Amino acid sequence: MHITNETPDICSVEADLIVPPMISGQPERGKRVRQTIPEYQETHVYHTLYLPSNWSADRQYPLLVEFTGNGPYHDKYHDISSGRVEDSKLGFGISAGHNFIWLCLPYLNNLGTTNVTQWWGNKPDYYVEPTLDYCKNAVPWVCQKYNGNPNSVIITGFSRGAIACNYIGLNNDEISKLWAAFIPYSHYDGVLETWSYSACDRASALTRLNRLKNRPQFICHEATNNQQIGLNATKCYLDSTGIQAPLTFRETGFRNHNDAWVLRSCPTRKALRHWLKSILTTSLTELPGFEKHQWV
Repeated sequence: MHITNETPDICSVEADLIVPPMISGQPERGKRVRQTIPEYQETHVYHTLYLPSNWSADRQYPLLVEFTGNGPYHDKYHDISSGRVEDSKLGFGISAGHNFIWLCLPYLNNLGTTNVTQWWGNKPDYYVEPTLDYCKNAVPWVCQKYNGNPNSVIITGFSRGAIACNYIGLNNDEISKLWAAFIPYSHYDGVLETWSYSACDRASALTRLNRLKNRPQFICHEATNNQQIGLNATKCYLDSTGIQAPLTFRETGFRNHNDAWVLRSCPTRKALRHWLKSILTTSLTELPGFEKHQWV
């Protein structure tokens, strides 16, 4: 879908979810806290962790792992992105705060000592290894400490984070084994070859994509008149690769390059929730203590 005069802005639909602010302290159900894994306690690196409102120590939960967009960003529709983990939204919008642990991971500088808001690493090389290392350590640590199900870990991200779903999530054989499914929103690794980081070319992206191994992806994008980056461009790119995997494509129904769309009731959010429920290895409704809360 292209942007027309009738394409709605997210401001025309009232949000039905409010993302909890990041706070200090120990993780508790229904709270979102600033946290750092033990190996990085002497650095300035941090992530955010949210335990669902129905969290209990006696059962496991699917884990949503989110990567944010670039920051600072703003556009003519007043869409903004800070690039900071505390300003992420997708995981909460997808889950409505129930039944899923939500982890938003940082991108690290070249030294692995602090978070960055532009790409990963520092100019000009954008060294991605520290970000990969933090992710590979943080996901199993959170699963073990907070009852995340290691067989139901879903990676998601907005813009830079959408690219990161494959660029980071499928970067090597080790990290690619973490994920059960992928939810990239707005952009896709390999569609454009003109980004400023290394290995953004299609040959490198295809190497990463071949690690997908038939796992499902829900690929979504806002409506746009830019033929190089929209949903059709992503479809054409993926068709050209010959990749065989269960891929679902949906537009958000809004014109905005903004992850706040998922905080609003809309057909694509409903479709995303049904898709996610269907691909999890154990049906959510069969999990002890599952609470519907109008999640789908």
